[in-house]
Amino acid sequence: MRIIQNTDITNSDLIVDAVYESSDAKNIGADVLNPLLPGVGNQGGFRAAGKGTNKTLAVLYSSGEDKDWPDTLNLSTGEFVYFGDNKKPGHELHDTPKKGNMLLRHSFDLLHSAPEARRQIPPFFIFKKHPTQSGPRSVQFKGLAVPGYPGLSAAQDLVAVWKTTDSQRFQNYRSVFTVLDAASISRAWINDVLSGNPHTTNAPKAWSNWVATGHYSPLISEPTTQIRAESEQFPDTPLKTNILKTVWNHFDDDDRNTKHQSAFVFEHFAARIFQMHDQRVIVDDITRNAVDGGRDAVGRYLLGLNDDPVYAEFSLEAKCYRPGINSMSSNRVGVKEVSRLISRIRHRQFGVLITTSAVHKQAYEEVREDKHPIIFISGKDIAEILITSGYNTPEAVKQFIDNEFPPVSIVNHMDTFQKALPKHLLSAHQCVQNQTLHQI
Repeated sequence: MRIIQNTDITNSDLIVDAVYESSDAKNIGADVLNPLLPGVGNQGGFRAAGKGTNKTLAVLYSSGEDKDWPDTLNLSTGEFVYFGDNKKPGHELHDTPKKGNMLLRHSFDLLHSAPEARRQIPPFFIFKKHPTQSGPRSVQFKGLAVPGYPGLSAAQDLVAVWKTTDSQRFQNYRSVFTVLDAASISRAWINDVLSGNPHTTNAPKAWSNWVATGHYSPLISEPTTQIRAESEQFPDTPLKTNILKTVWNHFDDDDRNTKHQSAFVFEHFAARIFQMHDQRVIVDDITRNAVDGGRDAVGRYLLGLNDDPVYAEFSLEAKCYRPGINSMSSNRVGVKEVSRLISRIRHRQFGVLITTSAVHKQAYEEVREDKHPIIFISGKDIAEILITSGYNTPEAVKQFIDNEFPPVSIVNHMDTFQKALPKHLLSAHQCVQNQTLHQI
């Protein structure tokens, strides 16, 4: 990874994924963004240069640490989801100190008005917090972005979403940008932009083409490997660790008399996790251990339109294995378990394996090298899916699973739990009716 020293940042180009190092000062004076892009200020997620409504440029800065509003960049597609700055109750949607939501509304209004209005939209520069040993306020440049994304309508690329905090409801924006195919941004063009004239020969080709035609050229990057290391399958933040620990503690059962029943309850939870991940998932049945034939759940994935559906069938396996957190050793999913799922997949079907732990390297490699259609959802993924779905604290997760997936110790008969199944799993009809074919 390239690191641009603090003494060089004022004259440096912007290079995708390069780190721009701050000074070693611990206060706000060490901020690196204002020296890098003069006029954007030294605080906040939204930082815009220029006066009035029409800004010369805008910075979207993400710490990557906001559990309620998780900004995400899809490196494979170039799609960037960024949340606005109305993050606490008591304020109207656009009543924010930095006026970030007003900037979003204005930019997306211009996007969906006359074609020539795109010339008034400022270039957006995306940065992410990336402290280094020498610079605690260093940042990483993630790319040049413009509002909107290919295929999204005006009703989808900027949406006001409701949140609840301490029983108080409020709205914030969820915006979708496209990171353009521009590997580097020249200092010459940055100077043009700051002077109020971005439409020069120094402008990146992808940006100029978008302004002229509205055509998006996303920065798409294919992963060099499809095999995630075991370390990448475990939680990478204290919050995710605590959420996974909450899940594990709830479903872990050492009692031989009830272990199979606890596993059955976990299978319902795993099926729900897969549905949370994608609303196009339809779970048709959770199978009992004695008759499952190697499958814990079966279902379908909606590929077509709601009124003309096409489905791909899947089989799901759920493994509540020791996740190896808090100094515990992990119990990983191995070749035997994965082979069992593969043997149950018929022609034109795919498999889903969900575990609180991780998939062993050998099993992962064999699946990917032989091109078996298997989706792996590991402990880290479970935590991230719960957070994205609004269960973003251990307390919220505990309340959710206590209510929806009660432990066997308080369920007199498993038939009681099965009768409650419609509450947990959408029927095929409901799922088709409630489809959202675009999902971030």
